Amino acid sequence: MAAQCKFWLPKKRRFCANSPLSDSIYCGNHTQRSDADWIPCPIDPSHCVLEENLKCHLKRCPLLKQAQFLSRQPFYQKGVNAGGDEEADEFEAIYTSEMKRNMIYAMSVPQFLELIAKIKTFHASLCDHIPESYITPEACSDWINREVDRKFPYQEKHVLQQASILGNLEVREVLKDHYTNASDSEQDCEVSAVVEFGAGRGYLAQMLADCYGIKKVILVERRSYKLKADRSLRQKTNLQLERLRIDIEDLDIKAVDSLRGTLYTAIGKHLCGPATDVTLRCCIYQPSSDTYASENGRICRLRGLAVATCCHHLCQWRTYINKKFISEMGFTREEFHAISWFTSWAVDSDHGGSEPCLDDSFTLHEPVSKETAPESGEGGVGAVVKNMSCVERAVLGNMCKDIIDTGRVLWMREQGLKCELVKYVPYNVSPENRLLVGRP
Repeated sequence: MAAQCKFWLPKKRRFCANSPLSDSIYCGNHTQRSDADWIPCPIDPSHCVLEENLKCHLKRCPLLKQAQFLSRQPFYQKGVNAGGDEEADEFEAIYTSEMKRNMIYAMSVPQFLELIAKIKTFHASLCDHIPESYITPEACSDWINREVDRKFPYQEKHVLQQASILGNLEVREVLKDHYTNASDSEQDCEVSAVVEFGAGRGYLAQMLADCYGIKKVILVERRSYKLKADRSLRQKTNLQLERLRIDIEDLDIKAVDSLRGTLYTAIGKHLCGPATDVTLRCCIYQPSSDTYASENGRICRLRGLAVATCCHHLCQWRTYINKKFISEMGFTREEFHAISWFTSWAVDSDHGGSEPCLDDSFTLHEPVSKETAPESGEGGVGAVVKNMSCVERAVLGNMCKDIIDTGRVLWMREQGLKCELVKYVPYNVSPENRLLVGRP
């Protein structure tokens, strides 16, 4: 019997089936290594390389050609949507979830309870009731009734979300006027275009192309995916498809040649954490000096926008769109990171029922008294958190999500957009059910 790796896989209750290295009892995947010898690849930090092999690796990194190609594109501008030097330190550290948690658990109990009280007060004074806007447009009936190509991966919860995103655009006459009611002369002079941010496999754009007959689709996604909708989209007549493999933070959308002189609609389903903020800057923010516009004359213009937010726990102060709003409400940078970490509690509860109540009848009780609780550490804040019920944590998490998204709505309105924050699907379809929708 051939030798095999001696690493035990507890979930499979067997040893790894790979062959071991010649000088080890383990395979290459499970050989013990010193973390001190491994460093993130400068080209793509998602993978690591031995420090002694770095010089050689930089010449043959699989992502080297992609990085070189991207740097030559006119729409690539490093960090153009990150927030600018005037808003935050460019080199500010990224706060991981573990760092945020450790910061919260290092608080004294009175500080922790004071922060919760501040969140409750602020939410009650500014964050109005978020209206429900569950819309299933007639145009999407083929998808809802599963009368589509069976090669497409079909999950009802995703179809309901995609249809409601498009339906909310339709009732606000972004899709209806632009794709259905426009006169022939208007259609001739302006090319219909949709840009899907954080596109993934592109199935939101696929539904839009099937149901609304658009002419141009641009998919923006920094990762590479299999089983994409691109093949099906390319088979459509009179549809121009372009996929930009780029981080939204680095995308100057006004410099995309295929969008020059067009009205476009921006869409995104579940843009995680800071991806929502950089997308809003990419589409809406207009700097005082627009060199590209002055040189080229015709630039793209936003027709409407619908972005489903999610993963608020990943939000960063460095990229958040409305730091002024947070600061004016009396929250510090550290408290913002605490608020973002609390949002993870909103999706920890049972998703099969209704959304935890946020009305005035619900009281978030103090789990322990300030006098009897320990001062700090795991035994302090940890004891407070442990004594909170799942519902209490979910309610606090949803309050924090509302605060973050309210700041985004207010920023969009300051930029001249008619904007709303709505719940676009029921909580039992997805607990991440907030949608930013608006138009100029």
